[in-house]
Amino acid sequence: MPTPPAFPAPSEHARHWRLDPATCYLNHGSFGACPSAVLEAQSAYRDQMEADGVEWFVKRMYPLLDRARESLGRLVDADPADLVFVPNATTGVATALASLQLQAGDQIVAPDQEYPACLNNLRRIAGRAGAEVVTPRLAWPTTGADEVLQVVLDAITDRTRAVLISHVTSPTGLVLPVERLVPLLRERGIVSVVDGAHVPGFVSLSIRGLDPDFYTANCHKWLCSPKGSGMLYVRRDRQGSVRPLVLSNHAESGHPHRPFFQAEFDYVGTGDITAYLGVHDAIGFMGSLLPGGFGAVMERNRALAVEARRVLCRAMGVEAPAPESMLGCLAAVLMPMHEPERDARLRSRPTPHVDALQDVLYEKHRIQVPVWRFGAAKRRMIRVSAQAYNAIGQYEYLGRALVEELEAERRL
Repeated sequence: MPTPPAFPAPSEHARHWRLDPATCYLNHGSFGACPSAVLEAQSAYRDQMEADGVEWFVKRMYPLLDRARESLGRLVDADPADLVFVPNATTGVATALASLQLQAGDQIVAPDQEYPACLNNLRRIAGRAGAEVVTPRLAWPTTGADEVLQVVLDAITDRTRAVLISHVTSPTGLVLPVERLVPLLRERGIVSVVDGAHVPGFVSLSIRGLDPDFYTANCHKWLCSPKGSGMLYVRRDRQGSVRPLVLSNHAESGHPHRPFFQAEFDYVGTGDITAYLGVHDAIGFMGSLLPGGFGAVMERNRALAVEARRVLCRAMGVEAPAPESMLGCLAAVLMPMHEPERDARLRSRPTPHVDALQDVLYEKHRIQVPVWRFGAAKRRMIRVSAQAYNAIGQYEYLGRALVEELEAERRL
């Protein structure tokens, strides 16, 4: 497919990724994107696995898992002994919730901006126990972190057993004040399950400093490791009651040379765990992109997201929906509203996405970016990501395309 005229160039770092050069890719936040060097390292691990499966699964994979865990522990400031790998943050959330042994009448608080898949698992686990799921609505737009914190605290009762909260919200891309919330939950004897799906490589994280009961995250998003790599942190005093969702050979016998907690999670049956091993390579690669290391990459990406939001707000003539202090490498912008009848017609257009405008932006302008509806009023919004391969010209191009398509919608 030919690219439109005046198609924007990505950053100089885009050469390290295998992204389609004919697409303006502004949606790293949904599935991530893995650099070529990391994919090549994963391929080398696979070659070792296929060369001798017995040697691999019995001996070779364990030192490599430990190496990846140590690299990850340094990045998120956690003892590697308290970390295990899982396929994704949703699996981590489900594993943590399944260990709580909920009783009838218990309550679990989870704000409405929690990831839908995590809420699905929460409702299933709570439903089996007869527990209640409480989903307070976070304001969107929001005035700031204080408002978010108060909404969550107001939802807590004497029956609240745990709070499931995103560190970075998926729909709106906001960094929530978990560093203030977790200590308050601990004082009240309430279990904290922090869904940090976006966090590693997105904002600085100290799990030691936060000291949650559980913290889970994806590595394939902002760390840029291969798809299917996530982490679960479990505080030491809870590890004895946490089991994988699938039990394998080590569930009863353990492993003669490994802690039981890690032995169970490190091997849950025959599978390709090379994505986990690639976490080590991804951290090394991303940390080499800029002279200041991974911290400089995160600072660069955040600054780009902040400027991208300004560009889009100016283009569409709208106000920013949240303070800049709540931004990381994602930014969501509410779009101008159409009159109700026109909006209803636009919403009825067929699309595999939430809104057919996403198809128009891709098919006509070759822009890959999510267009969603969220909140009580189901206001339409657009969420952009900022990764090392992006450049400000791409968001300026998106701004011009949005102005064009919004005007076209007004003529429908």
